[in-house]
Amino acid sequence: MSESPDLPAVEATRRSRRRNRRRRVSVVGVLGELLITAGALVMLFLGWQLWWNDMIMADQQSQAAAKISQVWISDDHAAQDHTLPVPASADYGNPVVAAPPAEADPFAVLYVPRFGDDYHRTIAEGTGMDVLNSPRLGIGHYPGTQMPGEVGNFAIAAHRSANGGAMHLIHQLQLGDAIYVQTADGYYTYRFRDLEYVSPETVAVLDAVPHEPDLAPVDRLVTLTSCNPFYSTAERIIAYGVLESWQPIAAGPPTELAALIAVQAKG
Repeated sequence: MSESPDLPAVEATRRSRRRNRRRRVSVVGVLGELLITAGALVMLFLGWQLWWNDMIMADQQSQAAAKISQVWISDDHAAQDHTLPVPASADYGNPVVAAPPAEADPFAVLYVPRFGDDYHRTIAEGTGMDVLNSPRLGIGHYPGTQMPGEVGNFAIAAHRSANGGAMHLIHQLQLGDAIYVQTADGYYTYRFRDLEYVSPETVAVLDAVPHEPDLAPVDRLVTLTSCNPFYSTAERIIAYGVLESWQPIAAGPPTELAALIAVQAKG
């Protein structure tokens, strides 16, 4: 006859095994909760960085652009001889072309109604982080390319997303859309022509005649560049425009900008 098992010992072993299983489950559960919490914090940070912080910087950049625009208008008004009539638009002549500014110096304001009725951002010299990531600038001019109104290629760059996302909606431009550039001298009206997608190494888009370095320029172009797709630097999206007209500060802003300029003056 076989011996009976020691029931108390068996039960004790079973209880011990259950405790060990619960302990292991508890450790795994805590680790899982920690990972979930860490993931949630990362998502919150990314949301803050890409959305909330982006909105704050966009507002700061817009305010800075409005201030510099009004300074130019006020300075021009103070310097004018108000006894002389403002010439008709046919008499404006060739666009005034300013000398290139020093690195990181602001010299223009960009207005693109397709990006929003109140869209306006400052353009400064250079495309470094001190310009593109700046809360008071945001758009950079490629050194060595032409200035506003000059024959050749006035080429600028800005982020697509984050740090104000000054060219967030560049892909929405449509044929004939206005691209306005204001400087201390006046307003330059360009008209959007087409879009192009290139690799980051394709610097030929900055040529005086894009992709044709051996050709002498005859047009006055503006080229907007940014990263593509969103949240990536895999390629570049390029928007080209051609100068249609220009007018001095004293003549007032183009009709499409009049309401926005008036609001800036009140601010």
